Amino acid sequence: MTITITTAPCCWGVDDVNNPNLPAWERVFDEAAAAGYGGLELGPYGYVPLESERVARALDERKLFIVAGTIFDDLVSPENQANLLRQTDEICAVITRLPQPQQLSGQRFRTPYLTVMDWGHDERDYSAGHYDRAPRLSDEEWRGMVANIKAIAAVARDKYGVRAVIHPHAGGYIEFADEIERIANDVPAALAGFCIDTGHTYYAGMDPVETLKKYGGRLDYVHFKDIDETVFRRVLGENIRFFEACAQGVMCPIGRGIIDYPAIRQALDEIGYQGFITVEQERDPLSVAGSLTDVKESRDYLRSVGF
Repeated sequence: MTITITTAPCCWGVDDVNNPNLPAWERVFDEAAAAGYGGLELGPYGYVPLESERVARALDERKLFIVAGTIFDDLVSPENQANLLRQTDEICAVITRLPQPQQLSGQRFRTPYLTVMDWGHDERDYSAGHYDRAPRLSDEEWRGMVANIKAIAAVARDKYGVRAVIHPHAGGYIEFADEIERIANDVPAALAGFCIDTGHTYYAGMDPVETLKKYGGRLDYVHFKDIDETVFRRVLGENIRFFEACAQGVMCPIGRGIIDYPAIRQALDEIGYQGFITVEQERDPLSVAGSLTDVKESRDYLRSVGF
């Protein structure tokens, strides 16, 4: 197994760029390096400055690289396509100018990647993890979302040589097993791959091991999370937003939760996955004081089980 483990700003509570309590991006870079990671994601659009020379210097000073950028926005609305393509242009223009890792033997596409996630719908946010009550898109709305994803992926690939990877996300319109299967059928592999996230997969009621195996042929990038089962069962009984559940500690350091990482490792061996895996732990930025300890604990645990 040829794997490089990286991390992401969400481990420091960085998900909503409008949250006034976010830590400085330089702190995230400092602590990612201190915890023993060689690289990380850029984070959501608007968090790290879109100034390639400034950010490249900051990465070089800490001996870090960038593995991916992120679009985390409303993928459904046709009227949002211009905004999505502007983000695609601006993110890809930056990440392709930032320090990159050594490319690994066997990985299908070069870094950096562009993770593409749907977000911004109250009706799905409050039904995260609830397959039975989550509203689904109409066929027309679904086609609009597919068109937006295809447009993003085409710009990223054709203009910048960046591989777009679709990330099913709790609280978005690509979350549950039926939606993942449908998007896999509607967006060709030649245009976009998948980033399967073990935590979001479990949150949505699926088996992370079986999901990784099922989509092994489309798996270009992976996110690792872990879930505190006690908190998870409690928050599923409450009418709260997904990130409110995260603020209550539903995501925990890897190795402390319910997800079976030795079995995950075996599954990745079986499908022959080679490439990059990013450690995440969504949290409230007000608890950022614990981020360094937690990301180091996650890295140390993964090392102990062969990653």
